[in-house]
Amino acid sequence: MLAPNLNTAAATPDAENIAHRRTLWRWHFYAGLFVMPLLIVLAITGTIYCFQPQIEPLLYRDRMVVADTHGPQLSRDVLLAKALASEPRGAVPTLVQIEADRTRSAEFVFRLPSGESESVYVNPYDGAVLGTLSVEHRLMKQVRNLHRGLMLGKTGELVMELAGCWTLVMIGTGIALWWPSRSNGAKGGVWLPRLSLQGRAWWRDLHAVGGVWLAIGALFFVLSGLPWSGSWGKEFKALATSASLGYPEGAWGEAHVHSTAPAASASKDADEHAMHGMHMKMDDLPLHQTPWAVGATDVPDSASKQAARVSIDDVAALAAKNGVTDDYGIALPTKPTGVYTVSYFPADPRAERTLHIDQYSGRVLSDIGYQSYGRVAQWISYGTSLHMGRYFGLANQIACSAISLGLAALAVTGFIMWMKRRPARELGAPARPVRRAPMRAWRGGLTVLGMIFPLMGATMLAVWCVDRLAFGAKRAAA
Repeated sequence: MLAPNLNTAAATPDAENIAHRRTLWRWHFYAGLFVMPLLIVLAITGTIYCFQPQIEPLLYRDRMVVADTHGPQLSRDVLLAKALASEPRGAVPTLVQIEADRTRSAEFVFRLPSGESESVYVNPYDGAVLGTLSVEHRLMKQVRNLHRGLMLGKTGELVMELAGCWTLVMIGTGIALWWPSRSNGAKGGVWLPRLSLQGRAWWRDLHAVGGVWLAIGALFFVLSGLPWSGSWGKEFKALATSASLGYPEGAWGEAHVHSTAPAASASKDADEHAMHGMHMKMDDLPLHQTPWAVGATDVPDSASKQAARVSIDDVAALAAKNGVTDDYGIALPTKPTGVYTVSYFPADPRAERTLHIDQYSGRVLSDIGYQSYGRVAQWISYGTSLHMGRYFGLANQIACSAISLGLAALAVTGFIMWMKRRPARELGAPARPVRRAPMRAWRGGLTVLGMIFPLMGATMLAVWCVDRLAFGAKRAAA
């Protein structure tokens, strides 16, 4: 009896290692099977969107670019009037885009009677209308919608959110699979693929080594992108706000939410509107970009329509006085109690600025800058700028593109490996081990992930149940 017990004891660590590895491989397979096609979509659309500042002026040069005559430019209110005259009856101006570059046309956005929005481009020197672009159907808007939600609305946003969450599982299991068999740094296939290999082994080395090099970039993309997601991102904003780590304090009513037009007091209707907490949110405004930290803050009201509205040029001058001079949007008031909202979303997050300005008196009602953000919001602002390839210019764009396309290449190599090992008419999932590996740390990690990302937790539980029910009887010898 003694000898068999010794042999069994000696074999146990190997059996546990095999069970451990096969379990990790199985989860890596399921994560990759779901994420792989979505990762390619994210990589391609993300790379294209990263170069938006260069692509759009080339693609729409006839509307966006003008010759600098070195002469005076017409006032923005005059330009807006000319743009409005070219639009159908009932069009409402909602946004003015401010560019300091004298070779760029003036852009005005209108909400059409159909409910869609349209940009009108006007030559700032002679007032000639250069053309229009649909806000919803322009190329970069479509690319962004694909990137965020596959152009499927809320359903697509949830799918892409899940893809980001499952990428975390793919990264964790991928590194774990790479690590045990490559503990000796001097051996080939650790930091550089062994190109002398052939067949599936060559693809496996390329996939494993490439994955390790790209793991940090992939992790950063996921963590910096999830705060903008449609479901978890909104809940995360609420949590960060409740802990005073997200929105600026003014979002909770400490900033002015009303202004007074000259010789007028706040109206009863406006007061009732404020009391019921029905203010419009920043995310509801027709701005091209809004900083994450202020997205759910209330837009204050102007109180009376008894005075003339201040001009757009006056608003721009006030923004310049507050340090906002180029590449920003001014959301126009569309109701008597509306305000001008200046939204500045620059490459350097420390310069982010949001100004709400009374449309009658020109008084600044609310001024929210980076220094007003909570700590989490400040980190997210930096992450967003880096994620979009904006923070350090062209080098940032190239770095983001390299990581994105590298991740797409990993998806392709993973697909090739799967096709090479998959039996005909079978899923080809790695065999389930006979022994159940303890893996307490792994199970604990998945539990924590499922608690942080509830939608992901639900899908992990569903995958585990399907795996047990559909493949539970098909165990391989350990």
